[in-house]
Amino acid sequence: MPTNYALRTPLYAKAQSSGTATASAQLLVIVNSVTVYTIVKPAEPNVNVIFEVAELLRDYLDIIYTGTPQKISFVTNIQFFNQPNAEGTAQGSPVNTVSGDGWEAYSVFADGANSTIPFSYRSRPTWLLARSYPNTTSTLNDDYYIYVPVGVSGSVSWVNYTGTVASAVYNTTQTSLFPTGGIELTIVRVDCTKYGIGNKISFINRYGVMQDLWFFLRKSDSISRSNENYKSNTLTTAATYSDTNAPIKLFNTQAKQTRTLSSGYYPEWANEYFEQLLLSEYVWITTVVPWSGQSEQFPVIVKTSNISFKTSVNDRLIEYTMEFEDAFDYINNVR
Repeated sequence: MPTNYALRTPLYAKAQSSGTATASAQLLVIVNSVTVYTIVKPAEPNVNVIFEVAELLRDYLDIIYTGTPQKISFVTNIQFFNQPNAEGTAQGSPVNTVSGDGWEAYSVFADGANSTIPFSYRSRPTWLLARSYPNTTSTLNDDYYIYVPVGVSGSVSWVNYTGTVASAVYNTTQTSLFPTGGIELTIVRVDCTKYGIGNKISFINRYGVMQDLWFFLRKSDSISRSNENYKSNTLTTAATYSDTNAPIKLFNTQAKQTRTLSSGYYPEWANEYFEQLLLSEYVWITTVVPWSGQSEQFPVIVKTSNISFKTSVNDRLIEYTMEFEDAFDYINNVR
């Protein structure tokens, strides 16, 4: 049974040696069966030696746009030695500290150290989504909803009894998913508005899996330009110049596209969806390319830096407007 660790949060490998001659400790970090780091530090007998490994492991977690959950498998071992710099005689056998699967996930302060996913207690196979709150029935952790346009298919990630994460696919007409022995997911179908089916934002949520969040209402696009300039000499050897040859020349002209999206109306508990989107470091937008007419996914950056959570008491209707900037330059400069 794999243990699922959040790598955006510190992860500590620790051990101690009972050998009275202990002088140093050597950490081996093994990712997908390959040793990728060897780190040595001083050690003392009967005192914990601690290594923070999340940052090291995260270097090997390459996130791309895909419906398949993305992780790395890792092992960390600590070996003690009786001389500094991991020299001399090994003290006992290597100690297997933390090992399991690493995800582009995070915990919050209240979750404590070395948090695993899903971070709160869930007694059955369940969805890696924020759940509705308060529950609408008395069963623990039973309320999960997503909001999807009519006629659209997609997928949602979930975790089973053994800690294995997988994706469940829903078709264009389904209104619920129910994994064997698990918790039901309700798919709320939203009719098209005058803005069409809406705009899909995909992001890696706090559980380290991809989640789709639809913005159903208004979309506005803008473009901003940047460049540099210098003043050139346009005078000829005949002491003349052309009035069509500009003395001020431009270079390094580039542009960025920005999209402002309105979410449409969501229930109050869905505030956590927008919080996790705000905190995600991997975000994509699905948009129609004008010259091909095909839908494609492009990486974006959430330009909105803060949101005020809305409540049904204070705001009645829960709607968010967020700004997204392309995570690439408009003029192709990939070299």
